[in-house]
Amino acid sequence: MDIQITNAEGQAGDAKLELSARVFGVDFNEALVHQIVTAQLSAARAGTKAQKTRAQVRGGGAKPWRQKGTGRARSGTIRSPIWRGGGRTFAATPANYEQKVNKKMYRAAVRVIWSELARQDRLMVLDSLTLETPKTKEMVMLLKRLGLDNVLIVTKDVAENLLLASRNLINVDVKAVSQVDPVSLIAFEKVLITKEALADLEENLP
Repeated sequence: MDIQITNAEGQAGDAKLELSARVFGVDFNEALVHQIVTAQLSAARAGTKAQKTRAQVRGGGAKPWRQKGTGRARSGTIRSPIWRGGGRTFAATPANYEQKVNKKMYRAAVRVIWSELARQDRLMVLDSLTLETPKTKEMVMLLKRLGLDNVLIVTKDVAENLLLASRNLINVDVKAVSQVDPVSLIAFEKVLITKEALADLEENLP
């Protein structure tokens, strides 16, 4: 599969770049992508909800009143679940939502996603990407020239100017090629990758 290389002015030259079949020629596997994306989103859950049982609530060591003779219902502790300030009957505990994902499956899913992006024409290759100043206005002008609005920008190394200029744009994200994950790849309408980052991806993606 070939893809055109675009410059920073939004102009596509006649030269085309041949994409690696190992990375961009993989058949789509919906079940695999769904499993990997679900696992990543599950692992991102905090799972920090916690409540105290009657054994964990402070106080309640003494019996509130004697067993008989008061005319009230018998009670052994003020930290009973039926008392205000008492423990919960079925208290929530911190949960771990991580799902086991094999490295082989994860890498295969990443290749499937890259391949599908190329097939759906959602992948754009830029010859180079540099910003003179860390200005959001300069980034907006660049994206306008490229005809992009909702985009993930992938570079070999994230330059500080590029990061600062894009962090206030709600539909734009910048990642180094080594930090790209399945969720970020499918979250945007387009993926813009530099020629240098593409070469690094094809060389180092197992």
